[in-house]
Amino acid sequence: MARRMRDTAFRDAQLAGIRAEHIAPVNALVDRLNDPSAGRWAPYVAPVYGGTSARLLSVLRDPGPKTQAGNAGSGLLSIENDDATAERIAGLFADAGIDVGEVVPWNIYPWYINKKPTTEQLDQAAGPLLELIALLPDLAVVMLHGTDARRGWARFTRRFPDALPEGVLVIPTYHTSRQAFWHPDPAGRQRRADHLTDSFRRAAARLHR
Repeated sequence: MARRMRDTAFRDAQLAGIRAEHIAPVNALVDRLNDPSAGRWAPYVAPVYGGTSARLLSVLRDPGPKTQAGNAGSGLLSIENDDATAERIAGLFADAGIDVGEVVPWNIYPWYINKKPTTEQLDQAAGPLLELIALLPDLAVVMLHGTDARRGWARFTRRFPDALPEGVLVIPTYHTSRQAFWHPDPAGRQRRADHLTDSFRRAAARLHR
């Protein structure tokens, strides 16, 4: 069931679990990223995910509005947030047979800006991404969702060419937002949807081989 952050009890339980053993190192990284004096804020990663035991790193562009705390959202990166992008990616993981406990989410620009990151911002985000990857000893798959995630990843790998362990499968695909599927031709929209579905199947095959 998607969008469980609508349920106050579920949301409170997730917030209470951000220092659980499996997710604590990831959220300690988030602590280091948060700098109110510089106007930088990044959401914590929900404990529903696999944390340091995750084998799949799912990378989107930047945190969406529903990651904000308070009335706007949950304060967390979560597959259960009350928005269409989270709901769609939850369905794709489920349909592919990928348990959320195998996943950890991230954004190529981890701080909240709610817009396209600049090249300079992508370069600023490379160090935190390197730190995150170092926390994932069992990493097997990286999924890059959307143009900006792919662009940022290309810059990251040029700067840190040895960041990934040998054998990690990198799958560039589409974002799961509605905007990613805008195309004047219905056949073009279907091709994008098919590519996204196939990407999740490829990730599942790598995880479960």
